Amino acid sequence: MKTIYVMGPGCPKCTKALQMVKEVIAENNVSAEVTKISDFQEIAKYGVFSTPAIVIDNEVMMVGKVPKKKELLEWIK
Repeated sequence: MKTIYVMGPGCPKCTKALQMVKEVIAENNVSAEVTKISDFQEIAKYGVFSTPAIVIDNEVMMVGKVPKKKELLEWIK
């Protein structure tokens, strides 16, 4: 099972990133636990200072923009 963190305060881009992660997981029957992290101190522990950010299995995959579904699928698979 994958562990996925979507990091951000709840801005429109952060909300879109979370939505896209959930869609990709559902569309591809991926077993994953998705957690939204809004606490800036927790986000900073990953070295992230721009949001949204996507962290998969403790590896920062993208910072500061919303990924495309194709990118997400490549990271998740």
